[in-house]
Amino acid sequence: MSTQHSQIQFLAHASFRITTPEGHVILIDPWYTNNPALPADITIPEQVDLILITHGHRDHLDSKIVDIIRTRSPKVIANPIVRFYLQEQGVPDHAFEPLNAGGTVSILDVKVTMTNAFHFAHINLPDGKIGYPHATNGFIVWTSDDISVYYSGDTSVFGDMELIGEIYEPDIAILPIGDRFTMGPLEAAFAARLLKVKHVIPCHYGTMPTLTGTPERLKALTEDLDRLQIHVLKAGETFDTAIVKARNH
Repeated sequence: MSTQHSQIQFLAHASFRITTPEGHVILIDPWYTNNPALPADITIPEQVDLILITHGHRDHLDSKIVDIIRTRSPKVIANPIVRFYLQEQGVPDHAFEPLNAGGTVSILDVKVTMTNAFHFAHINLPDGKIGYPHATNGFIVWTSDDISVYYSGDTSVFGDMELIGEIYEPDIAILPIGDRFTMGPLEAAFAARLLKVKHVIPCHYGTMPTLTGTPERLKALTEDLDRLQIHVLKAGETFDTAIVKARNH
């Protein structure tokens, strides 16, 4: 179903669904299976056109991801090591749109750029072992209604976020704030400054006791940024990017 503006649905934890004006469904780091924060009424959609995967940690790479790809037949853009793993699990080569850091591809009326991120990752294998160590990535997604979304993935703050802001001029940044394994509110506040974004959607917090960062703390640390809006979404809630267009114009 087509929409007038891009819609960003916060599924839970760090999983998002973007619906483009053309009605294409994009899943970012889908985690549906055994996600304790996911509302019971949210299930894997029948239509999935594109999946973006930043890394292979189990809270970003659904344990049934191979079945999701087989049954929904989306295009997949993944961290290269995750792509190699999925290929070895039987996902056909034609399912992938290969991409690496700094590259951009146009697909399904959107443009996707893969960015760097700073976070060490691995994949929990079906036999219970751990393998495929890798660094992570983020993504810039441009939709046809001229909205650019920066999904940083799991990361620390890093100085080149300033370059990401200058080069790609994201309207919205989706940033982790949970601390311990990613940025906390303090680092995310600096990330917002480096990126010079007007809209931030926090994620990757509160799902487990160790993720102690809060949106309230992020708001307190960015009170001096009059141009910045922090959009705190409940699991399952949708953000209509019309607010971004209205403010930009």
